[in-house]
Amino acid sequence: MNTEEQIHSFRENYETLRGEIGKVIVGHDSIVEGTLTSLLSGGHVLLEGVPGLGKTLLVRTLGNVLDLSFSRIQFTPDLMPADILGTNIVMETTGGKREFQFQKGPIFAHLILADEINRATPKTQSAMLEAMQEKSVTAGGEIRRLAEPFFVLATQNPIDQEGTYPLPEAQLDRFFFKLLVDYPNAAELSEVLRRTTEGHTVELNRVLTKEKMIALQKLVPQVPVASHVKDYAVRLVLATHPKSETAVPVANQYLRFGSSPRGGQALLLAGKVRALIQGRFNVSFEDIQAAARPALRHRLILNFEAEAEGITTDQLIDQILADVPKDAPVAV
Repeated sequence: MNTEEQIHSFRENYETLRGEIGKVIVGHDSIVEGTLTSLLSGGHVLLEGVPGLGKTLLVRTLGNVLDLSFSRIQFTPDLMPADILGTNIVMETTGGKREFQFQKGPIFAHLILADEINRATPKTQSAMLEAMQEKSVTAGGEIRRLAEPFFVLATQNPIDQEGTYPLPEAQLDRFFFKLLVDYPNAAELSEVLRRTTEGHTVELNRVLTKEKMIALQKLVPQVPVASHVKDYAVRLVLATHPKSETAVPVANQYLRFGSSPRGGQALLLAGKVRALIQGRFNVSFEDIQAAARPALRHRLILNFEAEAEGITTDQLIDQILADVPKDAPVAV
């Protein structure tokens, strides 16, 4: 299959997948696009918004249209790590002997819905760290590999609501994108009410197999990035590091810590997916800029001054995009 055929196949599979999701999800175009971009890049997604905006429905719909095993974990304050990873249980053999057998937890699936992940205690949240980064878990004294492909799609309510625990920075950094789910507009709300109160039924088709998903993921890294575009992504990440020679003024004023290298990886991979979706086999400056907010917003740690003035990470990212030129060389 030549390059043009690969691009056409990628776009076709993407549009088919998005079309199936659109049968259920009303609006939220940027959220759906960001979620699919993360999946095609092999990354995890954090969806944040108040209850009732369709976060869980989106992930469950993905589980229905992808031919992958699916598990849902409802995070609660009394959830324990073993409830996620699994545990050893005593089993009696045919000879009357007893032995330990490992009972796998819900983490052993391709697609994991971590619902309201910030309602669990930090001890339980930490059980997800190894799984998300290494795609393996250590349980029962053994390292056990997880299924490929492996995705965590987590939802969380705003942390100022009661009964929530902020995710640690190390875990936030494991998410490829953080997507903010907003309220629907009047037309979208009207359509939601029509579908949910008038007996509307939808039949979803499984449109993407495990093998096809892996093939699409393997195509993404092959998209070339020109050196000046990659340098631009590097300078965006370096500009977020306060008190450094490369920092922009807003980073020095409002940030305690900037983005890790994972932020740069997300910028480039998301840019490659966006290029393929638009029928191109090269990454542009606009592709990098489009990925900046979801790739960096959870990787920038605000200082007290920013919090006191109500400054958001999205506002800082917009200013960083305005301050960082596209054609300047990287300082090495």
